[in-house]
Amino acid sequence: MLQPRLRPLVVGRAASLTSMFQSSLRLEAIRRYASAAQSESNNVSGEDDAGFGAPSTELQAVKMRTYKPRTPGLRHLKRPINDHLWKGRPYLPLTFPKKGHGKGGRNNTGRITIRHRGGGAKRRIRIVDFDRWTPGPHTVERIEYDPGRSAHIALLTEQATGKKSYIVAAEGMRAGDVVQSYRAGIPQDLLDSMGGVVDPGILAARTAWRGNCLPMHMIPVGTVVYNVGSRPQGGAVFCRSAGTYATIISKEEETRDDGTKVMTGKHVIVRLQSGEIRKVSKDACATIGVASNIMHQYRQLGKAGRSRWLNIRPTVRGVAMNANDHPHGGGRGKSKGNRHPVSPWGQPAKGGFKTRIKSNVNKWVVTPRVRNMGKRRDKNTA
Repeated sequence: MLQPRLRPLVVGRAASLTSMFQSSLRLEAIRRYASAAQSESNNVSGEDDAGFGAPSTELQAVKMRTYKPRTPGLRHLKRPINDHLWKGRPYLPLTFPKKGHGKGGRNNTGRITIRHRGGGAKRRIRIVDFDRWTPGPHTVERIEYDPGRSAHIALLTEQATGKKSYIVAAEGMRAGDVVQSYRAGIPQDLLDSMGGVVDPGILAARTAWRGNCLPMHMIPVGTVVYNVGSRPQGGAVFCRSAGTYATIISKEEETRDDGTKVMTGKHVIVRLQSGEIRKVSKDACATIGVASNIMHQYRQLGKAGRSRWLNIRPTVRGVAMNANDHPHGGGRGKSKGNRHPVSPWGQPAKGGFKTRIKSNVNKWVVTPRVRNMGKRRDKNTA
């Protein structure tokens, strides 16, 4: 029969040392349920303080928060480390509740227009200012999590009036920073400091800082921007998700006799992360920097229930459905009836139907062969 081990009796000074040693072992044995794990990947947060340079493409460590697998849902859970986020509630005057059947992916007639939506935790929509017409310095009160977007948002307070507003936060922006918008024009004090004449170099050094909103013609070539607009009077429409940015490629400028450059064209050329080249108005808006929460793409939810909290319903394969539910459904075993991959409505899903050159004319240069094909088509129709 197995006998229990008897602890030796220790008295005097040796007893106190033994108890201290055992207590230290117990402290070391405490399970720490969260830690920072590092993995090698491309980090795009390497812009300088002013936000001028392009993000670094060097391999850097990606820090994610991992957890001890106390439960199966924590085993694969990985989250970005965002300890600087505000822990309280949002600024309620700038929010409104998200209610109704719109949460389920339905339109105004009740039909499902976006599949795999439904359920989820309660949300309040944050009213984000994508126009930023209000000039003057604004103080960043705090950086908040927004359940309606992947990037973080910043709560601003206008120093002159105390009015508050939300904007998409730039990577590296923290509470206490001061940002401005020059979309309404160059302030008079800044113009007076340059001697009453606009000097492009001094203007860029004084205005092109992280978080500032500028019209396109005021941003130097090569600057990394986000929240990019397209029209003179419209708000930001490009590069609003987490970690996205665009690069100013060129502007139509002329060099004067004194060496200064003056913009003469009406458009600015920008390159998006997809490689697409866009031509936007010179008076369109853009914010200096990279959209915040750049580690969002590396997160792992860890369990299916966390997807349901985010208003995401399960996705079912077509071959697992019945014949009346999907073109791939039905049959015996894993069979889709010798049919090429199609959508639930019969549209071809593979084979270049959506990625041909006609739908990406802004990404690649049109070759002479494609140009001649267009001429032959015109002759045939004539």
